[in-house]
Amino acid sequence: MNRAPWLLALCLGLSLSSSFANAAAATAAADEPFRPEAGKFPPLEKAHTYRGELVFVDHVNRRGSLRVQGEGGTYFRNAPQPFALLPYAVVRYHNAPADLRDIPLGTVMHVRAFLPPDPKLSAVPVLPVNNKDKIAGYSGTGVAPAENHVLLLEDEPSHCQREGLVWKLKELELKNNEGMIIASREPKAGPVAGGKAQEEKLTFDAATRVWRGRESLAIADLVTEGLWPASGKKSLDGQAVLLGITWKPTPDGIFTRFHISDIWLDDASMQRAAQNQTETHKAFIRSRWMPAWVDTVEYGKFGRATVTATLFGGMDESLYADFQKGGQVLVNGAENTLKHAGGAYGPAHMASKGPILNVTKTPGEVPVGSSGIQVQFETDLVIEGIRSGRVVRIRPSGWPQVQVPREEYVGDGSNAEDRFPTPDFFPKY
Repeated sequence: MNRAPWLLALCLGLSLSSSFANAAAATAAADEPFRPEAGKFPPLEKAHTYRGELVFVDHVNRRGSLRVQGEGGTYFRNAPQPFALLPYAVVRYHNAPADLRDIPLGTVMHVRAFLPPDPKLSAVPVLPVNNKDKIAGYSGTGVAPAENHVLLLEDEPSHCQREGLVWKLKELELKNNEGMIIASREPKAGPVAGGKAQEEKLTFDAATRVWRGRESLAIADLVTEGLWPASGKKSLDGQAVLLGITWKPTPDGIFTRFHISDIWLDDASMQRAAQNQTETHKAFIRSRWMPAWVDTVEYGKFGRATVTATLFGGMDESLYADFQKGGQVLVNGAENTLKHAGGAYGPAHMASKGPILNVTKTPGEVPVGSSGIQVQFETDLVIEGIRSGRVVRIRPSGWPQVQVPREEYVGDGSNAEDRFPTPDFFPKY
């Protein structure tokens, strides 16, 4: 009888030790860097998350540099960190699909990124796996993550709308059409979980754009209408808006204060901005073709093949709707930078052609980077670039047939730098 309490305590102790061990193992697994595998869309929840100012873009090679916000430190000393977009990366600007060329330098972007899938083929410098944990001088930690291959890149309004957030304006101080706003990023649907949202001080000036419905306003217009004072402070009572955010050097020794480039006062103005950007991106994809990767190739005789490819995600739905069973497609090989192969005579010159046999959609939620749409087509001349696991560009025959500029295709020679641009031109700070 006396053994029962002792046995119970022992079992309870073992159970708790096991629980703590499992919890620690789960935490360690969540913190462990993740490297994507070829032919698989990586899970968004395993990505490293950070944000920073876009300071350089090499749009044709789908890479650039960000001044990453770290844990404290002097932001202006943070050296720009190179990043590369994964072939299936989703880019969002103004809550709409975008290409790197659409995003102005200086825009603060939210990033979800991984280690390079294949370091030997990385178009940007490969860093030690634990680099984000190292202290970088006065910049602190987190400013140079090894996770520089991006799955999701989005500006502030895109990030807020995906996460169900808004900026609530608390107070402003204004003089000569410039000043400071105190605001906090909070859930749109209700109070902040676990307490009060953290407030930030953000600068604005006469160049800050204000959007209301179809109107494009300036700070001076808000003053003229009596909504903001010409000078002094005013409470804004938690007015809910969406903000575009950049960074500018500040004169008062505050090194991590961000700047407001745009204020969207209502849903109509944000929807209009999204629609404008959507139309820009749709025209771009129709001229460059939809990116995808090859799932399977069933070879027949004399160059014939039946090919199944998954279209990449993040595009407007109307583009996917153009892929219909019975329609015709052209498919050209591409590199991981999405550059067309052999485009000197136009991407259609050597492309495989044929009818669409089937279009299927994966039911339920699909991973970021994938559309969940598979296109199966038949061709009587399968080209070298169409192999399982390879990236391709595909277009319905109804899209315009245009030439792409020289920098957007790889040549027919064997120059490796044409295929895999060297990361050596990035400065080493």
